[in-house]
Amino acid sequence: MKNKKLKEILMQVKKDISINEKKQKEIKEKIDNFTKLLKKQKIDFFIGGSVAKNTTIKKDKYDVDIFFRFKDEKDIEKKFEKIIKKIKNGLKTEKIHGSRDYYNIYDKDIIFEIVPTLKLSKPEKARNSTDLSYFHVAYVKNRIKKNKKITDEIKLAKTFAFASYCYGAESYISGFSGYAIELLIIYYKTFENFLKAIAKSKDKIIIDIKKYYKNKQDILNNINESKLLSPIILVDPTFKQRNVTSALSNETFEKFKYYCKKFLKSPSADFFSREKMQIKRLNEIKKKKPIKIILTTGKQEGAIAGAKLLKFYNFLAEKILKYYEIKDKEFIYDNKKSAICYFVLKKKNKILIKGPPTNKIINAIAFKDKHKRTFVKNNVIYAEEKNKTSIKDIIKSSDKIMKEMGIKSVRVLSS
Repeated sequence: MKNKKLKEILMQVKKDISINEKKQKEIKEKIDNFTKLLKKQKIDFFIGGSVAKNTTIKKDKYDVDIFFRFKDEKDIEKKFEKIIKKIKNGLKTEKIHGSRDYYNIYDKDIIFEIVPTLKLSKPEKARNSTDLSYFHVAYVKNRIKKNKKITDEIKLAKTFAFASYCYGAESYISGFSGYAIELLIIYYKTFENFLKAIAKSKDKIIIDIKKYYKNKQDILNNINESKLLSPIILVDPTFKQRNVTSALSNETFEKFKYYCKKFLKSPSADFFSREKMQIKRLNEIKKKKPIKIILTTGKQEGAIAGAKLLKFYNFLAEKILKYYEIKDKEFIYDNKKSAICYFVLKKKNKILIKGPPTNKIINAIAFKDKHKRTFVKNNVIYAEEKNKTSIKDIIKSSDKIMKEMGIKSVRVLSS
């Protein structure tokens, strides 16, 4: 019965997230008009993202990824900005800073994301992850061509991951990139199989679609160690030394796994709505009477601001742990210049303060004079004291770090 309900829900969600013919035609016309400008300028480009793969889902705004191809970095520096000035055609344009700067050009509900890349003959020559996009698009389009039904499964997976705040490889999300989800669905064949595999996982998931390596240990021996920390190792079928899911954090994976289990246990269309999922999560955490903290930054909205806010949130959580047990926490970024943090806390009655080594006699005597209850462990003096530290005290003591991390203000509110 549950399985029947799940399939009915997935059928309905597929209809709900699909774009109608009128909207598809409107998007196509805007893309065609824009690409005519590019062809007039004799620009070497290709269209990527969900538009190229026919996996676009219904949204308020539609991102269209357009990748310009240059012969080298100097060519990008010399030509890219000049081209943007020629093609923006009076539309609002925004420069986005990243490992390699790119531009957004806004045409009402269409955002043309113009990304400079190097024109490469082999993926191994990539200088930047975006340089691999040409190979990624070609690979996924070829797989979809062989099995067109997979596009709906990809749409479901992307919508589910987006609703649970697990979609996006940006550092403030540390989730699944669009390409990672496409490959995972190609591997597992259906959205349902994908969810079940995540829900049942106990150890690190290791996937090699093209079977480049003999076994799992061979993969672990050959991929850069720094890229093996993620809970899923997904070998890029276009570049065997790359782990596509290296940006996925354990925290985001566990969150995604939690929602996979919940959905499979009690299927509901609500799991595909970010608004409904956020309301449910907030209701869940508010029942626990959390501390609410609002962070703001002056950094550029999007990936840069999000990364700064998340970095301070993690720093704050680590500092809080000295004085409180963290029973639950949540970080919500609005893609602008502020984030809301929730902490469900239990105050520790006593705290340990680390003192000097016992062989530093003068310092040891001064430490003992300052603290009533002390003890020695591994030749280091410690003091045990009553915990009188509030959250506001912790934030006040973080003023210097706040400035270094680009945080403008921190407000503590009740739940």
